[in-house]
Amino acid sequence: MKLVASILFVLMIQLSWTQDSISVLFIGNSYLSVNNLPQMVQDLTESMGDHMLMDSKMNGGFTFQSHTTDAVTYDKIHSNPWDFVVLQGQSQEPSFPYDQVNQQTLPYAQQLSDSVYASNACSQVNYYMTWGRQVGDPQWDSINTFDKMNERLRNAYLRIADSTNASVSPVGVAWKYVRDFYPAINLYAGDGSHPSLEGSYLAACTFYSSLFQKSCLGASYTAGLNPQTCAILQLVASNSVLDSIPTWKLVHHDSLFSASFVAGVNQYDVLFAATTSSPGNLVWDFGDGSSFGFGQNPTHTYTPGTYTVTLFASGACGIDTVQQQITVNTVSLDGITTQWPYLYQNEQGDFVCQTRLFEVTNIEALNLAGQQIPVSYTVNSDGTITFAQNPDVFMIRIDFDHYVLIQRLH
Repeated sequence: MKLVASILFVLMIQLSWTQDSISVLFIGNSYLSVNNLPQMVQDLTESMGDHMLMDSKMNGGFTFQSHTTDAVTYDKIHSNPWDFVVLQGQSQEPSFPYDQVNQQTLPYAQQLSDSVYASNACSQVNYYMTWGRQVGDPQWDSINTFDKMNERLRNAYLRIADSTNASVSPVGVAWKYVRDFYPAINLYAGDGSHPSLEGSYLAACTFYSSLFQKSCLGASYTAGLNPQTCAILQLVASNSVLDSIPTWKLVHHDSLFSASFVAGVNQYDVLFAATTSSPGNLVWDFGDGSSFGFGQNPTHTYTPGTYTVTLFASGACGIDTVQQQITVNTVSLDGITTQWPYLYQNEQGDFVCQTRLFEVTNIEALNLAGQQIPVSYTVNSDGTITFAQNPDVFMIRIDFDHYVLIQRLH
């Protein structure tokens, strides 16, 4: 049964690679509802050959606080295990003074984010970074031009995202680029605040690239706009997102779960140690045609040769596949203990590494969970390395100039 389950698991992973679909809930106000931006994002997505399950909640003039006091907000959040929940504040509120944002905006953005994470630990919150008004907001000197207001909105949304473990779709950044370099394209409606159809299309392109982390260049969906204008907006949106993915704190929906492993070769026996970003199921293909292995720290016996080992890992928030080549040498045990570095325990209970003529380049220690932890050691005058007793250390890895020693201590 284990073999059958493993094969099905591998097939499931391979099938998932052929699909790129997400579910998104948009929560905001008229900056969403004008031109029905969520529907534009969905139409653009479908034209790119991808898929989006979408819902929205759009109330004119709503702030973050307004949404926290509306029961429909929470009904929408809990209605589906969303991949992304997009949140947008009232168009001015993030641009207000720092202390005012801290008191009147950030706590409610945090409340909404916490509700999203409580509903589904694998959901991501993404903030809709809006833009400065066409001539800024004349009520306050600090935001009385477009550039001033746009910069305040950019910084505020990044700060809110950082405070709530979330990401940002940088529509305001793309907006500024179009204004600076393509001023003939009017992004505003007549009120100088809300988006024109071109502005909404730019926002849709920015959302597509943010949520899928792919360029939208060549999308056949144009919303009825001139194809040349669409090509410019697609290019600006794609570059604004993809050139600065770490800045916007974007994580692909298939990359929430990650895995890695190290391998320690001791003649013909190889000890593997996997590390995952969260608890998960681990299936090993040892690369020699034998049965699959399971668990975090399997040991496998090989015949001499070079093998490609594959770790298939799955967790509540996704899957990951990792490959690594290992070489099992033909040298005898006597040859290993007299020629290659090795680790032994002395009479005091400390572990000592006999390095011989090898140059040490890196030393790491892992605990029983496969997590890297600090390790205390002393380099002796005779070239050996002594590791003080530490019950938390499960495995020691020592990288030499052309050799890696990995040994379990318990």
